[in-house]
Amino acid sequence: MTTHTARPIEPSVLKELRTADDAGRPMTAVIDDEGGAPLRCCLRRSEPGEVIALVSYAPLRRWAAGTGAEPGAYDEQGPVFVHADECPGPEGDGYPFANAHRTVRRYSADGHILGGELVEAPDDRAFQNAFDDPSVALVHVRAVEYGCFLYEVRRG
Repeated sequence: MTTHTARPIEPSVLKELRTADDAGRPMTAVIDDEGGAPLRCCLRRSEPGEVIALVSYAPLRRWAAGTGAEPGAYDEQGPVFVHADECPGPEGDGYPFANAHRTVRRYSADGHILGGELVEAPDDRAFQNAFDDPSVALVHVRAVEYGCFLYEVRRG
């Protein structure tokens, strides 16, 4: 079985989001007193006292800009937590935020939604199942509670 990789938000994109997010708003940094925010820059939960920001991010739009896809109405943006300053990125392998039900949402090379699957926890079987369909170009793993984007997995 193929092992797939959870992809954090790219460092060059993070740099842009820390200046102005995908809704055009400047970043506002806050001290996370409680911890537990799912950070999309390093794919882990925040620790109490870390300086983080909630920014608007359009993952499909950014992917489409690099591939020439036209997601049309499927282009959406939503809130994601990131470190307010540069961080070293993810540590180790595996699938982050996997301790809860997640949605594995499938997208075509055109950026259109092809469906999704509710999984108990993202794993290689869930991604292999998605990529068994040759028309699936990438998947987004999303939280069930709010539908928030957590990370992306691409074919190959």
